[in-house]
Amino acid sequence: MAEHATAPSSSAREHAGGVVVPFRQKLLSHHRHYLATWLIASEKMGILDASIESSPDQQTADPSLVVIWVRENADPAYLISLRGPDWVLTDCLRDNELGRYRTFSEALHTIRPVLPLHASA
Repeated sequence: MAEHATAPSSSAREHAGGVVVPFRQKLLSHHRHYLATWLIASEKMGILDASIESSPDQQTADPSLVVIWVRENADPAYLISLRGPDWVLTDCLRDNELGRYRTFSEALHTIRPVLPLHASA
């Protein structure tokens, strides 16, 4: 008969002396390069501009938001934010989460599929 392993509770992890640090991504230079390439490729499909910004409640100096504008509206259309290991895509005009992605390129691809997907971006 096989035994099933269970994850220790948080109190058990504290008693064992272990510290759990949640994994958090950040925007790196290859993300910036991919965003610039995607922005040029998506101009013909109505994307106007994008900026990389810091969240108002952010505790680190690293920017963690990508704001994207389309030609049809003066307000931002999309927001890509980091939540732990996920890239979260939000429709700003409808205040609706569109999805959570493992890679930055997947989130951009959901907005406009103008570049091949790369697992590293």
